[in-house]
Amino acid sequence: MATANKVTVIPCGAMTADLTWLLLKPGKSITDRHHKDAPPPWVDVPTHCVLVETDEGKVLWDTSCPSDWEERWAPTGLQDFFPYDKVADDEYLDARLNQLGVGLDEIDYVILSHLHFDHAGNAQMFKNTNAKLVCHEREKDFAFNFDGPFNGAHLKADYEGLDFQTVSGDTDFLPGIRLIETPGHTVGTMSMQVDLPDTGTMIFTSDAVYMGESFGPPATPAAIVNNLEDFYKSVEKLRGIQEKTGAQMVFGHDADQIHQLRVAPDGSYT
Repeated sequence: MATANKVTVIPCGAMTADLTWLLLKPGKSITDRHHKDAPPPWVDVPTHCVLVETDEGKVLWDTSCPSDWEERWAPTGLQDFFPYDKVADDEYLDARLNQLGVGLDEIDYVILSHLHFDHAGNAQMFKNTNAKLVCHEREKDFAFNFDGPFNGAHLKADYEGLDFQTVSGDTDFLPGIRLIETPGHTVGTMSMQVDLPDTGTMIFTSDAVYMGESFGPPATPAAIVNNLEDFYKSVEKLRGIQEKTGAQMVFGHDADQIHQLRVAPDGSYT
């Protein structure tokens, strides 16, 4: 079996938000009458990218949020619901890549799990590089063709003017990297499976599964779901792969898990 060589999880600080956006779970994010006056729980929503090194090139998975988030998100109002307010200067993506000694010209592919503002926020960074940008064909079709500058968490300023290659179906992309169709959160959300010689299999769910509590069982959806039936199918698809491979699951925005992983700039997986 072909494997990748190295995986580096790149933490990029955190947004904060009402937990209900992430987890529709009675007793956790939905209150009963005995707690109706309690304030809604606000939680950290960490954001990360992943650098995968293979014999056939370097892949950056997702690009996190932009440093000018407040100004860029202002037309959408998202800055008031998902403020990117727990990030230090050395946690922005460009600073993280500098810490790793990885130049933009060294990245061969930038794969976007989907084109929401917190995953494609720094895609423009690669506009004048040799990196090939990749997303799912249904995601591109939706994200480039709605009317107006934004639709929900899709913000055209993040990706307009960029050329994207597209994939469809589950795709063996590079040695040890498999892209998995996991729609539901958006029409073209993907997860990424990486097979490594020492660590074994890792699955990066992106927003197909926000956090460990979302994975369950039973699976628990979030407030931001494009298609609930597809969401459940995608979670069970990932569960089946995990059970077959013994994969370590890395969830899209798990505030506890990010502190349990080996992360950049000092940690990595081989």
